[in-house]
Amino acid sequence: MELPVWLKRKHSLQILLYAGLLIFVFVALLPFYWLFLASLTPQHQLFSIPPNYFPDLTLANFAALTQQIPFSTYLMNSLLFSGGSVLLSVILSFLAAYGFARINVPGSNALMLILVLSMALPPIVTVVPLFEVLRSLRMIDSLTGLTLVMGSVLIPFSVWVLVSFVKRVPVEMEEAAFMDGARLYQVLWYVVVPAMVPALVTIIIINFINAWNNLLFPLVFSHSVSSKTLTVSITEVFQARTPFGRPWGIISALGVTMVMPMIVLVLTAQKWIVSGLTRGSIK
Repeated sequence: MELPVWLKRKHSLQILLYAGLLIFVFVALLPFYWLFLASLTPQHQLFSIPPNYFPDLTLANFAALTQQIPFSTYLMNSLLFSGGSVLLSVILSFLAAYGFARINVPGSNALMLILVLSMALPPIVTVVPLFEVLRSLRMIDSLTGLTLVMGSVLIPFSVWVLVSFVKRVPVEMEEAAFMDGARLYQVLWYVVVPAMVPALVTIIIINFINAWNNLLFPLVFSHSVSSKTLTVSITEVFQARTPFGRPWGIISALGVTMVMPMIVLVLTAQKWIVSGLTRGSIK
C-alpha cells in the first residue's frame, strides 16, 4: 500500500530534521572529543603524519601537568575564587532585586538603567581603577580581593535577571506571612527564595562558569602561587617547551581538567532546575 503524499512529505521533513541535528551534534562535540583524545595521547603521537586516530592512551600528560604546576593549589584557589564570587554576587543581587521589585523609590528606574548599562563596559577598561582600589585596600595578590572584584562584576547581570522573577512571586503570599508575624528575613527565606529556585540555580550556574573561566582578573591581580587560579596556569604551561614544540598534550590535559567540573555542574544542576520548576508550578 502506497503512503499518501502528505505522509511521505512529513517523513522526509523528519529525516532532514534528524540529519541536521546529527550534523550539529557532531560539529559541536568534535572539539571536545579531540580535546579529550589529545589529553590522553603521548606527545610523540599527537602530530604524527598520517594522523593516528587510535593512539596509545596514557595518563602521562596529567602526571606531567601536576609536576609542572602546583596543580592542587591552583585548583583549590579556583574553587574558592569561583564559589566566593557566586556566593557574594547571588546574595547581594537577590537583595537588590527584591528592593527594585518591591520598593518604589524615586529614581529607581534610572538606577536600574545605569546598572544594566554598566554591563556594556569592557572588563579591560575597569582593570586600572580596580587595581588602584585593591592596592589602597591592600588586597592585591589575594583571593579576597579577587572574589570582591569578580563578585561585583557579576552583580549587574544577576540583578537584571532576578528582578523579573521577584515580580512574579505573588505579593499576597508575602503579606500573608507578615500578617502571621513573620519578619522580613523569614519572608525572604521561606516564601520568596523557594518560589525562585529555578532562577537562583540558573544564576548560580552562570556566575560560577563566568568566574571559573575568568582569566583577566587573576592574571592582573595575582602574582604568587597563593592566589593564582587554573586559568592563569594555562599561560604558564603554554610557555614551556618540549622536543616536539609546545606541550599541547599537557595543555589539553589542563583543558579537560577545567571543562570537566563545568560539565558535571550543568548535568547535576539540570535536576535542580526541573525540580524547582515543578515545585513552583505546584505552588
